[in-house]
Amino acid sequence: MAGLKQVQRQTGVALWRQIADRIRETIGNGTYDETGMVPPETVLALQFGVNRHTVRSALAALAQEGIVRAVQGRGTLIERKERLNFPITRRTRFTSGIGDQAREMRSLLLDEVQEEASAEVARWLGLKQGEQVIRLETLRQADKRPVSKATSWFPAARFAGIGDAYRKRESITKAFADLGLSDYVRATTEVTAAHANTADLADLELTPGAILLIAKAMNTDLDGVPVQYSISRFAADRVQFTIEN
Repeated sequence: MAGLKQVQRQTGVALWRQIADRIRETIGNGTYDETGMVPPETVLALQFGVNRHTVRSALAALAQEGIVRAVQGRGTLIERKERLNFPITRRTRFTSGIGDQAREMRSLLLDEVQEEASAEVARWLGLKQGEQVIRLETLRQADKRPVSKATSWFPAARFAGIGDAYRKRESITKAFADLGLSDYVRATTEVTAAHANTADLADLELTPGAILLIAKAMNTDLDGVPVQYSISRFAADRVQFTIEN
């Protein structure tokens, strides 16, 4: 079956994690849409070249993510949860981007630190290495389900108090407005994919082996001066990106 290949045993990644990733990807591709069910454990074990216990561990992980559900007497049912569509535009905004796809949205401030800019952060923000920046760790939820986690840096001299403003307003856009920046635009977005690390697994409520879409982005004011550099991690099974001109 397309998308299901035998796993690699010497990659350093547990077999059940590899299988969970491949089943997750296959579900996302719509391969099982006709039946709405994942094939039986015996079939999957044969396709992947592993024992049923390994397949069972993979399915249990996917069940914890809410992707599948075991049904007594029937097998493993695919839970129909559509991905949220997140547009990346010149004015990318989380709340307006998700729009009416969710009934309730929350943005939580997990941590705030003032620190010296690393070489990477300084390059993105057009600062000198060692200049003061404010780093915010934030978590965004849609209908009480974690969708993304972001690390963002701001020039401290210009945006002192942005942590308090974000905590109050639950929005970067509104926090900027409170600090005198009425509008800003997306200058650059770089998208990659990777396995979630331990901290992101916990905050995004994922299981080991889950895939993240990672967006590195730089926003500027209308004069082209950088105001924010961020690295956002999105749960790949919950969000898809649409790139718009």
